[in-house]
Amino acid sequence: QVHLVESGGGLVQAGGSLRLSCAASSGTFRIYTMGWFRQAPGKEREFVANVNPSGRNTNYADSVKGRFTISRDNAQNTAYLQMNSLKPEDTAVYYCAAPGYSDYTQSRYWGQGTQVTVSS
Repeated sequence: QVHLVESGGGLVQAGGSLRLSCAASSGTFRIYTMGWFRQAPGKEREFVANVNPSGRNTNYADSVKGRFTISRDNAQNTAYLQMNSLKPEDTAVYYCAAPGYSDYTQSRYWGQGTQVTVSS
């Protein structure tokens, strides 16, 4: 069992930055690919980024490439999502999940989500 808790969301102006954190309750965190997903009102949950267990390999949705960076600290059982150059269309509830493959239906553990709102 892995309990995930996201933090770091908030309200930011377009062009600004936020850093999301996902803290895991269990050391088994380190065996999972970790993923970030987001869901805007009226839209399906979508893949944002993931990072493999070692932290060496990452993948991003085309919509966030070059702006977002995913990372992890296995010693702290925490994954991060650094979001730069934010746009109003990035507004959504952001979730971390494990395992975090691009198909969210494969994820077993989810956090409660953190709201990110980007004003124009």
